[in-house]
Amino acid sequence: MEAGNILTSIEVMPILISFIKIVVVIFAVILPMVAYSVWAERRVSAVIQERVGPNRVGIPFTKIGLFGLGQPIADGIKFLLKEDFTPGHVNKLYYWLAPALTMVPALLTCAVLPFGSELFGEKMVIADLNVGPLFVFAIASLSVYGIVLAGWASNSKYSFLGGVRSSSQMISYEISLGLSLVPVLLIFGELNLSEIVREQSKNGWLLLPFWGEGAIWNGGVDRFFLLFPAFIAFIVFTTSIFAETNRLPFDLPECETELVAGYHTEYSSMKFALFFLGEYAAMIIGSGLIVTLFLGGWSLPFGLDAYLMSVSGDPQQIPWWLGLIHIGTFLAKVIAFILFFIWVRWTLPRFRYDQLMKLGWIIFFELALVNIFITAGILILTRDPAP
Repeated sequence: MEAGNILTSIEVMPILISFIKIVVVIFAVILPMVAYSVWAERRVSAVIQERVGPNRVGIPFTKIGLFGLGQPIADGIKFLLKEDFTPGHVNKLYYWLAPALTMVPALLTCAVLPFGSELFGEKMVIADLNVGPLFVFAIASLSVYGIVLAGWASNSKYSFLGGVRSSSQMISYEISLGLSLVPVLLIFGELNLSEIVREQSKNGWLLLPFWGEGAIWNGGVDRFFLLFPAFIAFIVFTTSIFAETNRLPFDLPECETELVAGYHTEYSSMKFALFFLGEYAAMIIGSGLIVTLFLGGWSLPFGLDAYLMSVSGDPQQIPWWLGLIHIGTFLAKVIAFILFFIWVRWTLPRFRYDQLMKLGWIIFFELALVNIFITAGILILTRDPAP
């Protein structure tokens, strides 16, 4: 068989395109967003607390600070150059394995997030799976193993207590997280995240159904009644994302006043940085999920997508400039939610641990379960009768 036929038979181009998407999304989008989320957190917290924050590190060998935008690069170099100290009392295999098990699942889950519509005929999603939300839950739940291993392998009481707290917290809130998503899937009747965003582009966002065929004044009365369970699902899902990512007011696993630094007390250098990066990457992916499911993903509000498509002249093919606008729209929504995460951290006090578990098991679990029945009842009562 000729070389050309071999290349054709294994379809090199789709593999190459997927590889380019992976490189661009991970190294040009996610990792820089992680680094500058840390910068944004420090700057926003400084504003809230009437401090200055990082503002010096900018262009090297000059006095141009650029609002401290070089600080994440300096921090990254510092983590790489610091001594990688491994205490003698740890279980070295699992001690080294734990940071990777925390970071990798957070990066893998971005594979099914549609970060745009189309660009030059290619879908702006790495893996357009028909079971996107299930994939996210299956992969994201693996990060708990990294935290458990970190707490156990460190052979420290503080680390062990932090690992136990984190694992019980993440397992508890995964239940309400999954149940809160069921009403959304019932409303759309779809498990493909790209199709869910396209549906919102045509018929209005789940939390803003005021344009397109699903608009209330176009006969979409069911979407009006479904706003109530959709809003409940949004509240439960968003709060559970806070708990899953160990963000305040749910940061009990790394509670400084009780556990020094929790499960990463014994870590230093780049291994500590991997825990740090994993938390912020999970926050970014969580923000992307919220935007995709409830706020239209990459779609523009108020029917602008349909208008711009009509202006382009070809209602079937998305022009490249509109594809870029969609990518920018998605990133803008995600950045807005990241700022919301940061604002909550520096505004609310930390829960007690019994309050955290009570909220997850006594309130959110039952609320998410009842919300499923409310959504199903509304869908049955408002659906068109069979001919």
